[in-house]
Amino acid sequence: MIGPSRQQFVLFGSSIVQYSYYEGWGATLSHVYARKADIVLRGYAAWNSRRALEVLDSIFPKEAKEQPSLVIVYFGGNDSSIPNPNGIGPHVPLDEYKENMRKIATHVKNLSEKTRTIFLTTPPINEAQILHNIDPQGQLERTNEACRIYAEACMEVCDEMNVKGIDLWSAIQKNDNWEDVCFIDGIHLTNEGSKIVSKEILNVLKEAEWEPSLYWKSMPSEFGEDSPYDVVGPDGKTTYNLSNFIYPDNDMWD
Repeated sequence: MIGPSRQQFVLFGSSIVQYSYYEGWGATLSHVYARKADIVLRGYAAWNSRRALEVLDSIFPKEAKEQPSLVIVYFGGNDSSIPNPNGIGPHVPLDEYKENMRKIATHVKNLSEKTRTIFLTTPPINEAQILHNIDPQGQLERTNEACRIYAEACMEVCDEMNVKGIDLWSAIQKNDNWEDVCFIDGIHLTNEGSKIVSKEILNVLKEAEWEPSLYWKSMPSEFGEDSPYDVVGPDGKTTYNLSNFIYPDNDMWD
């Protein structure tokens, strides 16, 4: 463990989380909170809500000395895939999915009084862009309609469990040409799609009435004190403290 200790934001989910660290919304959060908090990856490709329950105690042990300040949870895209007739694969029936998400919410909320939670719904998909989206019976393996149903179910659980929820299925489709610009492969997000996710998360963090606030401008910067080694201004006499400045595009994240 390197010091000093910092608040931790944990991203827990499937490939939408894992791949977000490549020029995506996870990378953006790491950038915005570079001097505020550690953004910790605990989301892996192909996981669904069943797999999440299997590893929940390992990733979030209740007896841990330090607990995360924020957990962002994403499951639903794999759960909502069409059932395999052989009973294998990532599909999870809707009622079971909702119950799994309730269990995740309960576990995370009980980690500590300071731990906050945000659920992300499954985003939409571009069915036409997905390669190998037809099963041997000629049926689509993933549909945007199934994503909608699971997204609505996730938001229902958020309301029920008093958890902050972000409806990505709706938010992304507000972009007029979302099908063309938001996906790498019909499922996973481009930079353009990830910008929407980043903005939605930062809006929740800014507006949430949490004490202490987890919005980046409200959090102290690590080693934020003035220093004679700071950048010198044009007058040759004044130094500028950059501990609360995000380079580039500082105002983009307000």
